[in-house]
Order: sequence, then C-alpha cells, then structure tokens
Amino acid sequence: MFSTEGAAAFSGAAVSASAFLAWAVRGRSAAVFGPSFWRGPRDRAAIALTFDDGPSEGTPALLDVLARHNVSATFFQCGANVERLPHIARAVAQAGHEIGNHSYSHPLFCFHSSRFMEDELRRAQQAIAEHSGAAPVWFRPPYGARWFGMGRTLAAVGLRGVMWTAIGYDWKLNGEAIVGRLAYGAANGSILCLHDGRGLRAGPDIGATLQAVGRLVPMLLDRGYRFETVSRLLCPTN
Repeated sequence: MFSTEGAAAFSGAAVSASAFLAWAVRGRSAAVFGPSFWRGPRDRAAIALTFDDGPSEGTPALLDVLARHNVSATFFQCGANVERLPHIARAVAQAGHEIGNHSYSHPLFCFHSSRFMEDELRRAQQAIAEHSGAAPVWFRPPYGARWFGMGRTLAAVGLRGVMWTAIGYDWKLNGEAIVGRLAYGAANGSILCLHDGRGLRAGPDIGATLQAVGRLVPMLLDRGYRFETVSRLLCPTN
C-alpha cells in the first residue's frame, strides 16, 4: 500500500505528466512531436498573417480586404473545403497568397495513428494541388493539436509544421476583441492566426474576422510592419 507521502508523490507526478503532455500537444513552441515554427526572426519588422479552415464562402470578401491594402497572407486550407469550393481555392492562389495544408477533414489528431494522419495530409495535398495549382510546404494542425508520429508523418509528406505567435479566437470573439489580442501580440517575426472558415461548415459567418482584419492591417502597417507569407517570413533568403 502507498503511504500518504507516496500517494501524494504519485499524484503529483501524474499531474506533471499530464501537464507536460498537454503542452507537447498544444503548446505553440513545443517540438516534442516534431519541429514546428511559431515565430520568425526578430530582426525585421515583418509579420505573417495566416488564416485557417478555408476556403469558405466568406474568403472572397477577405481577399478584397487584403487586396485593398496590398498585403500577402498564408491560407491553411482543408482539403474537403477545397473540393467543395475549388474556384475560391484558385482565387486565393491567383491573388498571390500562399496556401498551406490544414488536413483534409479537420480532425483532432490526438489518439489517431500515423497512418491516419498521413492519409489526411496526403488527401489535402492532392486536393489543393489539383484545384489551386499550389503545392503546400507548410502544415498547421487542426486545433493546434499534434500527436505521436506527427514529426515522421510531416517528413514523409514533405511538410513543415507551423503554429502561431498570437491567435485571435475569431470564432468566438467580436472584432474589437480580436484586434486587441493580435495588436498586443504583434512584434517583429510574429505569426498571427485567424480563420476564414469554421471547420468544414458551409456558409460560416466570418463577419468578426473581416471586421478585425479591416482594422488590424492598416493599424500594423502604420506601425511600420510589413506583411509576408510564412515562407518569406521564415526563409527570407530563399
């Protein structure tokens, strides 16, 4: 039988292990399950604006906002959404933005096998390449959650992992709150995460995202920041 001290020590170790696993799965700077970038170099006044879960019916309006300010972004797209809205996926690429892989069906990868993860990533790669002509080199996991085998899976598919420096929680906050979060998190090399879709939902309401981007972009431009794709931010000499 455990002594009181032994039981307490066991409980404390279990809590510590759980906390470590939670950080490994979702911590923005964690690299336990494979290399992952969460910010770029701090020596340039450059920022990467990124959007997950698209394309959606609201993406064209977002492209208009970005074009109005002549800024580039990176769109992490779901393969199933690309197949549903191939013309919008093409429009993103044709507008000069970068496209990344955000899985095929937007699953939570925790407790799934490497085989499942690889199938998700390859199906998304195929859909994006077929319908937009883009060949993604970056991957952002749905919900920001990684799992055992993710590093090997990314290497097998030829992708590199990207998290974020600051996230807007734009699926639940209003435009003002989103702007506040991202303006506070903006600094040299920041990767900012927003969403132009809501999972695989058709016709999602991204009004708060559009409002926030319309305010945030000119604000950060006025601060002297340049908006770059993830590739340009992380690999400026390429």
